[in-house]
Amino acid sequence: MMYNLLKGKRGIIFGALDENSIAWKTAERVHEEGGVFVLTNAPAAMRLGNISDLALKTGAQVIPADATSVTDLEKLIEQAMDILGGKIDFVLHSIGMSVNVRKGNHYTNQNYDFTQKGWNVSAVSFHKVLQVLYKKDAMNEWGSIVALSYMAAQRVFPDYNDMADNKAFLESVARSFGYFFGRDKKVRVNTISQSPTATKAGQGVKGFNGFIAFADKMAPLGNASALDCANYTVSMFSDLTKMVTLQNLLHDGGFSNVGVSQEVMEMFE
Repeated sequence: MMYNLLKGKRGIIFGALDENSIAWKTAERVHEEGGVFVLTNAPAAMRLGNISDLALKTGAQVIPADATSVTDLEKLIEQAMDILGGKIDFVLHSIGMSVNVRKGNHYTNQNYDFTQKGWNVSAVSFHKVLQVLYKKDAMNEWGSIVALSYMAAQRVFPDYNDMADNKAFLESVARSFGYFFGRDKKVRVNTISQSPTATKAGQGVKGFNGFIAFADKMAPLGNASALDCANYTVSMFSDLTKMVTLQNLLHDGGFSNVGVSQEVMEMFE
């Protein structure tokens, strides 16, 4: 059901790779709710997906940008405001990558060059996005900035590897920078800790299929889908949540508050 929750609002969506990605689903839902936006991803990532199809479907323009490059981000935000006709109301940061995971390096045997690259892409890029938006005074008052996280930032999931550290850093940036953005600009900054989701990035984690099945049996509502997360993100972009900031919002069907479920116990009895 559509309510035009975002009518007249302008934004930037980072990370829409393909139709399975949360950023892709979010772009579709934002479009349905009346919002307008530009899409962006790193040039290398864009070659792996089909972002042009999403742009055509939603009437959005695509601006290639490396989110780890302050220069690229400055150009992106200037172009976005020019294309959209004013300051920004919402931003989605949906970027994550671990070279150690891709290369099969165990957490106890990291290649630290890979570690730094993944940390830069997955977490430091969020600080850079926030800093450029802040310095350029590019956000409208009561705007909303959301980054996607995962519960491995707080609890041990062995095969999530160094992405757990990246997500912990990401959440800390949201709180720390969110304080200044809220105080000085009346802009809210939050992270959403989503259920394990069958995206291209998620499926790169060792044992992902077993893990997503386990989470589904643990959560009383089951796993939240990419579309569910898109809907939640739309609510965070809307004026209905204008006083929510500095939060890591758990969107996981209740998984985070369950010690053990009956369904999981039955597997061991």
